[in-house]
Order: sequence, then structure tokens, then C-alpha cells
Amino acid sequence: MEPSYLALHREGKLERLARLALEGLYACRICPRECGVDRTAGDKGFCGAGRFAEVASYNAHFGEESPLVGVHGSGTIFFSRCNLLCSFCQNYEISHLAEGTEVGPGELAEFMLRLQDAGCHNINFVTPTHVVPQILEALPRAVDLGLRVPLVYNSSGYDKKETIAMLRGVFDIYMPDFKFWDGEWSDRYCRAPDYPQRAAEALREMHRQVGDLRLEDGVAVRGILLRHLVMPGGVAGTERILDFVAREISPDTYVNVMDQYRPCGTAGRDEWINRRLTAAEYREAVEAAKRAGLRRLDPRERPRLIFQF
Repeated sequence: MEPSYLALHREGKLERLARLALEGLYACRICPRECGVDRTAGDKGFCGAGRFAEVASYNAHFGEESPLVGVHGSGTIFFSRCNLLCSFCQNYEISHLAEGTEVGPGELAEFMLRLQDAGCHNINFVTPTHVVPQILEALPRAVDLGLRVPLVYNSSGYDKKETIAMLRGVFDIYMPDFKFWDGEWSDRYCRAPDYPQRAAEALREMHRQVGDLRLEDGVAVRGILLRHLVMPGGVAGTERILDFVAREISPDTYVNVMDQYRPCGTAGRDEWINRRLTAAEYREAVEAAKRAGLRRLDPRERPRLIFQF
């Protein structure tokens, strides 16, 4: 199955889309924060990102969901900074402290090609929301150099539906989180009271574009993989989220109910989330997914290996 961005490139639409997205950096409203700052002039909004993307690392990752990993791994590119900035982020040094190196479009394209040459089944952009224009800027160069594997949009779920609509035909695989059902909790931990609404809107648009997950020889080629991190004390609203996904997206949505929460970042100072998840809390989350009628749950056990370039 040919990645859809190749057709856009042949038609000349990919470069036009990149130019349009880059123009948006003059008054950035690419994400729900809608800061309106001129990133080309060095002004910084909520995410702190400027004109160019910053990359913390890129590697063949074997700890992602099995349909992404396949035999040769998922080609992950970890971007520094984030537009959501959860207080409990497990990549706090990358997202909040911005560890990483600024890269231009040529370098970003080169990273994609190196991962493809290593045999990776896809290019997995981790935390891409605030650097959508930069990804689009680099993509035509990568295609000209031979990029041919599917692209994965691996986000927090705090995306504007208009931005996702703009990306139609660019990404064949969407992998969003759905973190919170209640805006009170997303405000407390992410300063984003509108997160539930935005995540639901984005997920609907993603599914409209690519549908349920499709595999070829056990490897994802198109569709949605949804992640949900179960949190202590039920603050994520797990049952409501899973019920929403089954009823309003699709009962065949591929869902990873994640059990790896631990109090990172500043979470240790919060009375509700300053502990690890219990086994009972996780079991209840999995049962909630089954009660909701979700039929494709990611296997919990898989290797956690990363090959660093």
C-alpha cells in the first residue's frame, strides 16, 4: 500500500501545503493554544518553540505498539518541547526542559531517510503538534530523496481539528492520546481545560480520514492507534473515554490501555497522582474497555528495546 503523501507530492500539493503551514508561523495558531506569536521573529508562545524544530533523538524503537514495531522497529523522531506540557510528563526533560538540538528541514529529512534505510516500518513523529509546519517543510525533500514508508502522527491529542483536516493525505497513521475526560483535571495538570473537547474533535477528524487500523503482514499501514494512560484515583476518566471511543469512533478502534503511569515531573507534589497505579486500577480499566465493546486491545507484553543512532 503506497503512503498517501506520495500522491500529494506528485500533484505538487505537498509543497503548497508546506508553504501555507509555514506562513502560519507569523501568527501561530497551529494548536488549540492559539498564542498568535510570530515564531519567525523569535517570539515564543506556550510551547516555547521557534522557527525551526528541535529534535531530542531519533531511533529505531522496539517499545511501541506491536503493529508499529513489526520486525525492524518504528522509526521514532522525538521532538523537544510540547504544546500540552503535562505536569506528570514521563519525558519531562524533553518536553519541559527542551533538551534537544535545533534542526533545519534538510537535517530532518535526513533523519527520516536514515530510519527508513535502517529498515524501520514507518516514520513516527513523537510530539509533532507544535512543529507541523516544519515537518511539512522537510517532507518534500525526504520524498525526493526516496522516502516511501508511512508516517505516524504521535500526539498528546491536544490538536486543532482544523490542523488535522489540513493534514489529510499526509499521515496514514494517527496515534493520539486521549488523556482526560474532565476539563477540571486537564486544567489542573496541563492548563488546558478544553482538552477533552479538543481531543474528541481531533479524534473524530483523524478517524474520518484514515478509519480503523489496517495491517499488512502484521504491520500498520493506515488507520488509528489510540493510547490512553490510566491514572491513579480515576482522574483520567478512563471508563468515559473508552465508552466514547466505542460508541462515537468505532468499536474496532485499536486501543492501548497503558499501565506505566509513575509520578514524574512535578506529580510527586500532587495529592491525587503522587503514586503509581495499582494492579487493581489497571485491571478495572481493561475490564471497562471490554464492557464498552472495544475489540482490539494492544497486548500488554512487548520488548522495550531502543537502538540509538
